[in-house]
Amino acid sequence: MRYILFFHIFYFLSVVSASGALQDTVSVAAAGHGGAAVMPDSLAARKSAPAISVADSLARQADRYMLDYEFLKALSLYRQALYAERDSVKRIALENKKLQGENGASMMEYVYSPTVVARHRFSTKDFFLYYPMKDKSWREVPNVLDSLSGHPFAEAVYVPDDSDEIYFSAPDGDGVRNIWHTVDRDTLWSLPALLNEQVTSSGDEVYPLLSQDGRRMYFSSNGLYGVGGYDLYVSEWDERNNDWGVPVNMGFPYSSPYDDLLFYNTPDGKYTMFASNRGCPADSINVYVLEYDSMPIRRAVSGVPALRELMALEPDRIDDEDVGDGAGTSMPENPEVRKYMQKMREVKSLRDTIYAYGISIDELRNGYAESGDDREKERMAVRITDMESALPALNDSLKKATSELQAIEMEFLFNGVVIDLDKVNEEADREIVPKDINYTFVRMEMGDSLVMDIEKPEPEFDYTFMVLPEGRFALDNTLPSGIIYQIQIFSLTHPASVKDIKGLSPVFLHRPANGRYTYAVGLFKTYADALSCLNKVRTRGFKGAYIVAFKDGQPINVTAARRQEN
Repeated sequence: MRYILFFHIFYFLSVVSASGALQDTVSVAAAGHGGAAVMPDSLAARKSAPAISVADSLARQADRYMLDYEFLKALSLYRQALYAERDSVKRIALENKKLQGENGASMMEYVYSPTVVARHRFSTKDFFLYYPMKDKSWREVPNVLDSLSGHPFAEAVYVPDDSDEIYFSAPDGDGVRNIWHTVDRDTLWSLPALLNEQVTSSGDEVYPLLSQDGRRMYFSSNGLYGVGGYDLYVSEWDERNNDWGVPVNMGFPYSSPYDDLLFYNTPDGKYTMFASNRGCPADSINVYVLEYDSMPIRRAVSGVPALRELMALEPDRIDDEDVGDGAGTSMPENPEVRKYMQKMREVKSLRDTIYAYGISIDELRNGYAESGDDREKERMAVRITDMESALPALNDSLKKATSELQAIEMEFLFNGVVIDLDKVNEEADREIVPKDINYTFVRMEMGDSLVMDIEKPEPEFDYTFMVLPEGRFALDNTLPSGIIYQIQIFSLTHPASVKDIKGLSPVFLHRPANGRYTYAVGLFKTYADALSCLNKVRTRGFKGAYIVAFKDGQPINVTAARRQEN
């Protein structure tokens, strides 16, 4: 029997099951609002689900309005939810959502209408490979720069082989993704450093990319001024402060209440690209290609319907019009068939990529022959070499994938499995990169594993009083402000050695006016703390050790210090 018949039966049972669950939910909701609904037998047999609070219900409805660009309606519901919510943690989240609604309403006054060249849907796992960036420059996570995998979007770091500085996203000590910077210092890369507090938010920042001139940095964040999800931002280099400036939300249609990622202007100055999961299934994302505009004009949008139409970013010819809305698929959810479809998509995608490479190489060769610009010819020569070197590996991958596809077909034949090849081909064709529009998406290859020698962080010096196998002198002899006590151990006419301090740490050097070398150990905030350690010092062989006091780095009488301490 064909899988299509199985699918229709499965779908019918699913609908019946879902209808029953919906009826149960309605009954519970009615009872929760004071109605006289009778609990059905199917629900009485199991524990009742906890009722959704009024605030949660209002917030969910507001969330739906946000995703539909109805910001004013969402704002009204968020305010009502705040009035009804008593949980302080939930109120903080609601305040943030209310702010996003206010941002959305404000951003409707400054909207850009680009010319859309192309749009195509890719997997969130590798959509970045379809950008016309340097081949073999995306490096898989985890790697030496980004040790944490599992992020829904941050699957790779962009590091071309000729990089001398790298901006990248990686988690901090609390697991929050921020933007870091490292530079090549010949033999070692510098210790990665966070960017300034204006760029670093309490949320995640991902996919930082510099403009061709290095004056602007584009990135995505879900922690800065925005309208929900990841928004797109640009930060400009401030020459006077020698630092990155305050990030600016790029506004509609680049940012949205969905997740918007990886803004990129192509080096040839023709296109602007970015990705967004608006209108996509959970595991997919659209890559948009727009005509580059060096002087974009922003105007107020006339209303919500006009904003929705703009945010859809429909090209003149929609190359993924058959993809659907992701709510379901016409093929049965059978693992064997899904495996076959995935492999068929892979084969078709590889064939299409090889074809596109051939077209692009021919175009580049023609451009090389006709160009009179030496720099442009050099750029095209590098591109031709890169693409030609990628073809053997692509052909090998196609050969391997085709062999695996044939093996699956033989397995179906051996087991007597019959599939609807027309349906399978129809589904697989949805993932193929189009080649009959003005823009061709070419799949780049992933780069090799990232190998870098990075400076090691200097271990922080511990200024806690300790007795160690080997004593340590303080790295910095500057005393903290306020009242500080130390235990003076000796005064010499010459510098002391590590052997002289007999395992004490940290030992500070003071140079009195008489030119002697005076040494004291510890940093104690109270006289009692210093006194509790005095005998430990004396038992190390410093029988004449005694407590001294300082105020703002200057020596004062211990009695006076104790009086001020109290």
